[in-house]
Amino acid sequence: MAEIKSTMDLVMERAARIGKASSEDLQRDESKKKGMQLTAEYLDGTLATLMDTLDSMKEETRSAVRTGMAESLLRNIFLPRDDIQQQRTEKAAQGIIELAAGAGDIATICRELLQIISGYLQHRDELRGQLEEQVKLQYQQVLAKQGGQGGQDFKMDPTLLPMFREEWGKIEVELNSRYSEALEQHKINLKQRLGV
Repeated sequence: MAEIKSTMDLVMERAARIGKASSEDLQRDESKKKGMQLTAEYLDGTLATLMDTLDSMKEETRSAVRTGMAESLLRNIFLPRDDIQQQRTEKAAQGIIELAAGAGDIATICRELLQIISGYLQHRDELRGQLEEQVKLQYQQVLAKQGGQGGQDFKMDPTLLPMFREEWGKIEVELNSRYSEALEQHKINLKQRLGV
């Protein structure tokens, strides 16, 4: 799996590059940053399309801006935890397809990515629901054995119990690991196809 660098490592690498970078290298870095900024605007909904913006730029900066856009879009494809993150991931996949001018193989990979994410969310919800029921039943049995309230009118939220949180943490780590591997493989394929 790819190694994640800390912000400080990235800053130090950039400072080292700037020290020995030519003006052309500095311009390329600035153009990449511009591409990343434009991608953020696109994902936030303040920029309608990436290609129109890219086409309006100077020829000599387009390649670096496109690279910055592609890198930023790929970073925004991840296993979401909620609907807002899922929408952002879907928009990032649309942006990749747009940058690739609708190339069939890239569109196919993006559809597969979205299917992986959809499967992950569905699997996650199913496992969470099953665990909630299991913990609720176990807690009711413990209360019934102790002569407490274990009947049908049990209103305890099982997700608040330490037993649930501990078990859910284990399940979630395993689930995330499995789906992250599949997601990363598709992202690697996209990087190669996009030339990033």
